[in-house]
Amino acid sequence: MGRTEPNVADIVHWIGGRFDNGDPSARLGDVFDPARGEVVARVRLAGESEVASAVAAARRAFESWSQLPAGRRARVLFRFRELVGQRQQALAQVITREQGKLLSDALGEVARGLEVVEFATGIPQLIKGEHSDQVAAGVDQFSLRQPLGVVVGITPFNFPAMVPMWMFPLAIACGNAFVLKPSERDPSASLLLAQWLSESGLPDGVFNVVQGDKAAVDALLRHPDVAAVSFVGSTRVAETVHCEGVRHGKRVQALGGAKNHMVVLPDADLDQVVDAAIGSSYGAAGERCMAVSVVIAVGSAADALVPRLEARARALRVGDGSDPASEMGPLITQSHRAAVEACVQSGVEQGAQLVVDGRGLVVPGRERGFFLGACLFDQVRPEMRIYREEIFGPVLSVVRVPDLAAALELVNAHEYGNGAALFTRDGASARAFTRHVQAGMVGINVPIPVPMAFYSFGGWKRSLFGEAHAYGMEAVRFYTRYKAVMQRWPDAASKGPEFSFPPSGGS
Repeated sequence: MGRTEPNVADIVHWIGGRFDNGDPSARLGDVFDPARGEVVARVRLAGESEVASAVAAARRAFESWSQLPAGRRARVLFRFRELVGQRQQALAQVITREQGKLLSDALGEVARGLEVVEFATGIPQLIKGEHSDQVAAGVDQFSLRQPLGVVVGITPFNFPAMVPMWMFPLAIACGNAFVLKPSERDPSASLLLAQWLSESGLPDGVFNVVQGDKAAVDALLRHPDVAAVSFVGSTRVAETVHCEGVRHGKRVQALGGAKNHMVVLPDADLDQVVDAAIGSSYGAAGERCMAVSVVIAVGSAADALVPRLEARARALRVGDGSDPASEMGPLITQSHRAAVEACVQSGVEQGAQLVVDGRGLVVPGRERGFFLGACLFDQVRPEMRIYREEIFGPVLSVVRVPDLAAALELVNAHEYGNGAALFTRDGASARAFTRHVQAGMVGINVPIPVPMAFYSFGGWKRSLFGEAHAYGMEAVRFYTRYKAVMQRWPDAASKGPEFSFPPSGGS
């Protein structure tokens, strides 16, 4: 399990606007510095009592927070955005220490999260309804959107700041109170966000953090006062969260796994393709739901592409994420590294050509770190495990097909439909790909097509359970209920009771 630093930090909950130690007899989880392989903190794992306390605090806060004018809620987010912008270096350093990604990548994560905060500050415009005058004699019609109550976010280890910021800014801007259950692997970022929200003027209890694992998730899914759940994680867990949440009468958006394909046509700019494939597949050690893990080389593209990918993969500088010279950091845990290595071995055993083998990599000065070098496969076939499963590590597979039609057929046959990209100079091919590919996010000469905050993020097929995508207007609709109102004011000339259903536009 690695060595333990003396005086490791004790990571607790944030409930009702203050730190909360929870049950003193609660289980503890180890938090590692993945680059050193050392325990740097221990996190308290919530059970029923801590979850009940957080939901109760949120429920109390909701009553007054939901009644504030939307403009006043937006001003809190304006102040929060300024604070995070001023302190983003400190937040990024915490992310790098516990998650392992490059410091530059952590800063990018914070920046993308802040884009959602900026979008949420426009909530007075985003949440407004419609009005129709005189839809019937003396009757007006209007609509409004109202908050749900207590909503929950369950977020993954790979983006400990950005993914929570996909959720809570819009949830609280809409007038809800929020309970965050971050990953127990890198929980410290959640507490910084909680403190900074409080400094920004957010009332106590509107935002709460319960640390924990499956026990906390199960308690949140069961709690009768939780109205909605947002989840990002693996497909197996996403499906469980969706089924359990719906069974308990909650709204659920559950974003699951991915196997993102990058299709390369023979006319593509190979320099651009290599840069895109290397950055998107090995960035963050492949621990991204939008990572490209399969390159589909069409026709003659593979013969020129694979040697270039090999040279770049072998030259990747792997090291501590805090080292500016590093291009790829470690994996999150020792057990996850072992799981990725097992996938690599299965590829070898099933007949794929392992062009670059990153197993056994040792980083000088970080010998205990959870590092795995870049792995590159060629001659991968669709029935192989390395093609079918989401590996979530620095493993890139090259599949060869004769034409674009075969490439589309392959992409569309996969159970995941998160993202897909096409590299080409041909507009007709790009248009056909865009129209016919079965994926929720599509890039044309863009390897990681993560939508801007004013659009929405989400996949198709088994990459998404529930109908609502993350952030953007999809989130505004998810975190509110639509209400239609018809109003008539009495006048002196009452006509008496009406016993027939009134026709549209009738008298």
